[in-house]
Amino acid sequence: MPADTLLQRITDYASRPNPYPLYAELREAGPVVQQADGSYLVGTYHEIAALLHNPRISADPRSLTASPEEAPKPPFLRLDDPEHHRLRTLAMRPFGPPHSPGRIDAMRGQITEITKELLDGLKDRTRIDIVDDFAYPLPVTAICRLLGVPREDEPLFREWSNAVVASADVRAGEDTTETDRAGEKARTEMGQYLVNLAEQRRGHPTDDMLSAFINEPDPALRLTSEELADTGVLLLIAGHETTVNLITNGVLTLLRHPDQLDRLRRDPALLPSAVEELLRYEPPVHMRQRIPLADVDVADTTIPKGSSVVLALASANRDPKRFHDPDRFDPGRTDSQHLGFGSGVHLCYGAPLARIEAQTALGALIPRLTTATVLQDPPPYRQNAMLRGPRHLLIELQRPA
Repeated sequence: MPADTLLQRITDYASRPNPYPLYAELREAGPVVQQADGSYLVGTYHEIAALLHNPRISADPRSLTASPEEAPKPPFLRLDDPEHHRLRTLAMRPFGPPHSPGRIDAMRGQITEITKELLDGLKDRTRIDIVDDFAYPLPVTAICRLLGVPREDEPLFREWSNAVVASADVRAGEDTTETDRAGEKARTEMGQYLVNLAEQRRGHPTDDMLSAFINEPDPALRLTSEELADTGVLLLIAGHETTVNLITNGVLTLLRHPDQLDRLRRDPALLPSAVEELLRYEPPVHMRQRIPLADVDVADTTIPKGSSVVLALASANRDPKRFHDPDRFDPGRTDSQHLGFGSGVHLCYGAPLARIEAQTALGALIPRLTTATVLQDPPPYRQNAMLRGPRHLLIELQRPA
């Protein structure tokens, strides 16, 4: 197989149902595979982990262009230090340790309540779409509560999120002008809404993140209006899409492994390790792009400064040089130091919330899944190459006798 076709084959929609044989080909081809267009593809665990921790590797897409000042500024998860560190630190202050150590853990009750409300609404149905009926509304509702969005406005966020996610899908050969325009419009409207909502709480603090952002007493630690808008939108979109995929991939994996589903039903204490195993075995994020700021040696290959480097995180998670029997799904696996949330300075800071949502969602679903049948396997997948998850997952539930 010519090396220059590998990335194209992996990112092609036809590979979405099962990209793992292609990842095995990638690892066999070498730690680093150069593509015909001059980009590089890396698929082995130790090499990817080293690159994610290398300060000479940039996450900023502007590093690819000769005129970075002309390119739009990306969200902070695609920025480099020191700007990335500054914005991440300010965003983290009301989100988690050390300044707000109890906020996310305190969300457990609300996430349990949202989960129960969603499942109560489905109790009389025997056919459901795990994505549209459950995995999609759960995280968007949770993040709205975290930000402090009034419940009556939550449907607005679902509409905006729909538009933004649709614009992120890759549709080869299709005219995406309208979809792209709708996505950008949704981002702008969502950001402006969040800024306006935060301004209403200036001087009138409430127990939510928008209030914490706007009422920060130290001027040096305040987000600008633009930064607040970008951070709020990032929280919603990045945290939402990945969690939808994590929950949906988890349900599909459990239904494909009925013995492990029954094991978790009998031993719910395994749920935390099961979620970590799902993040390794069927992660929601499959790839990340990086750019060297100087020539970098990886194994026996020198990757030139300014090259596009695609890190196949999902391939690394099944690297047999790192994980024993990597293609086996084992909820009791103790060695699960996966790259499902990335690693290094760009480690996903929403990971604690995603873990709680996945554990709560799967814990509530597992008793129902013992009588469930997948109606289409493999299901239709989203066309986004970086993120992987079903667009729909239709299941049939048997009514109790």
